[in-house]
Amino acid sequence: MKFRTFFLLGMLAGSLIGTITRAQSNDATNKLARDIYKQLIEINTTDSAGSTTVAAEAMAQRLRDAGYPASDVQVLGPNSRKGNLVARLRGTGARKPMLLICHLDVVEARREDWSMDPFQFLEKDGYFYGRGSGDIKDGDAILMTTMIRLKQEGFQPDRDIILALTADEEGGQSNGVDWLIKNHRDLIDAAFILNPDAGDFELDKGKKLLVGIQAAEKLYQDFDVKVTNPGGHSSLPGKQNAIYQLADALTRLEHYQFPFELSEVTREYFRREADIVGGTTGADMKAILQTPPDQAAIARLSESPFYNARMRSTCVATRLEGGHANNALPGMARANINCRILPGHTPDAVQAALEKVIADPKVSVSQIATPGSGLKSNPLSTLQPEVMQAVEKVVNEIWPGVPVVPVLDAGASDGAISRAAGYTTYGIPGVFMDVDDDRSHGRDERIRVASFYSGVDFYYRLIKTLSTPQ
Repeated sequence: MKFRTFFLLGMLAGSLIGTITRAQSNDATNKLARDIYKQLIEINTTDSAGSTTVAAEAMAQRLRDAGYPASDVQVLGPNSRKGNLVARLRGTGARKPMLLICHLDVVEARREDWSMDPFQFLEKDGYFYGRGSGDIKDGDAILMTTMIRLKQEGFQPDRDIILALTADEEGGQSNGVDWLIKNHRDLIDAAFILNPDAGDFELDKGKKLLVGIQAAEKLYQDFDVKVTNPGGHSSLPGKQNAIYQLADALTRLEHYQFPFELSEVTREYFRREADIVGGTTGADMKAILQTPPDQAAIARLSESPFYNARMRSTCVATRLEGGHANNALPGMARANINCRILPGHTPDAVQAALEKVIADPKVSVSQIATPGSGLKSNPLSTLQPEVMQAVEKVVNEIWPGVPVVPVLDAGASDGAISRAAGYTTYGIPGVFMDVDDDRSHGRDERIRVASFYSGVDFYYRLIKTLSTPQ
């Protein structure tokens, strides 16, 4: 009896010590993550007045302090304000490296537009606030925390783990992913990329709906639609008027829909989403997967901007300009047409479609050059079993029952640049966001505190799963 009692007491003590140690470890990890998060939000990295170099140097110092050799931590970029951090945790080399990317820059934020200072980190009522809190300094902090934790644990992966925190995803002339690919590809060459700044971890009223893994995204392209004519005095209007001609062209565009089209990624998305959504919407999703697809179901789903954007390319007028004086006939009128193009299609093909729809030789259509890559295509990422199985394993460990769904993002991220350069890229946020409260780019940007700390745990487990010898 004595031995049994002592044995049970020893087992209980060991269990308690293990629980306490894990709790302390989690507390220490969460504190580290919060400290990094706060530091990053309080460094201004806007294009107008900030510097990604300051943020990159601060993170480089943290990595060096954690034991990374200086040779494996570099800050480099095209100029003094647009620095990018590249760091490497060296593995055995049994498998090709994986690359983690996340951008350091944020969109502009004016103090008068916010109820608080956007560049001061604030925790309040279960949320973290600050510019970049959800786009995407939470991701930067999570990846940094994982890199530091793995180093301090002495973890030796079977592949190198590369981290790149970059400039100018939100705008500016010096996109970091593009610059690194063109100037230092050897530093970031990898089998695949994970990007927290894409995909959808959806939360609705506290319920986790799905883990959306971005395997494709649309290509961003602006077009200038323009009409010019001689103009003249407004007291003598004639049949030619640039504003009316442009209005006619825009009306034709308004009523045009690009063809319905599904890819490997979107077919799998709708297949899985159908059971999640259920009801008549779920039935319509199954109906569009038939051969041939049900046209009535396509029409019903197209009424939803969200689903419509995943079934076809879209183009929409976003800006107007015309005339030069109230008492003069307009000699020029123009509109910006913003297009989001499905993978497999090019801006040239979309331009040709716009010209055909407008059907007016007096209306010119031209592509507007944007800073960065000047992409002409945006391929899909194949759903590699290695990555998808790892995500599903970790999701089932942390959030049992939450479905994993491959998605196409209607928006744009650095994944478009990396895919075009030949990298298989997955957008994996790690942080659940409220579907009705996404404040990215907006006033009082925020994310849930609990979601952030869950993301810290998720990415640590995922990266270890993807780099542990099999």
